[in-house]
Amino acid sequence: MRDWIRTALALISIAVAPAANALSLTESRALIAELNTDLLTHDSATETLQRWCAARHLADPPRIVAERVLGHDKPADAEARRLLHAAPGEPVRYRRVALACGAHVLSNADNWYRPGRLTAAMNAELDATDHPFGAVVKPLGFHRVTLSAEVLVAAHRGAIPPDVIRHRAVLETADREPFSLVAETYTAHVLDGG
Repeated sequence: MRDWIRTALALISIAVAPAANALSLTESRALIAELNTDLLTHDSATETLQRWCAARHLADPPRIVAERVLGHDKPADAEARRLLHAAPGEPVRYRRVALACGAHVLSNADNWYRPGRLTAAMNAELDATDHPFGAVVKPLGFHRVTLSAEVLVAAHRGAIPPDVIRHRAVLETADREPFSLVAETYTAHVLDGG
């Protein structure tokens, strides 16, 4: 066989060979189910993603950053205001973020919250920084009430879709006062690392 044919075949075999850390569909689905369970059994999605980031070795140091998406305001609709127990005329703020660990965007989240239930320092931090909401409001001792949870890979045969989990939840203070409504979509990048 001619050398150029051998070289071409070698290059083709390299191009189609799976990556050493590639996950099978079964492994991917199992990891997604594991993350979903972890999210559902803990109050802070930020802390859950922080642990996930560390376990998957996604960044050094493994730190979650909320990359704010500006210019896409979504006023709270009647259902959001009802879920938040917002009084008529009470301000409800909106914050959209991409939660990332290093270069890996793990989640995109919409968050409507009652600024009157937060401290002035918390509101200032949310307005001026990329700190995750859950980390900023942690001193409230909040707990999470899940409204819906959907694993999006169940309906897909074959390849993993770009979005793998979708949750909707209300965050309540220790005295059970709702102060935040979140809609979170977790991306296939949760499978990165290993």
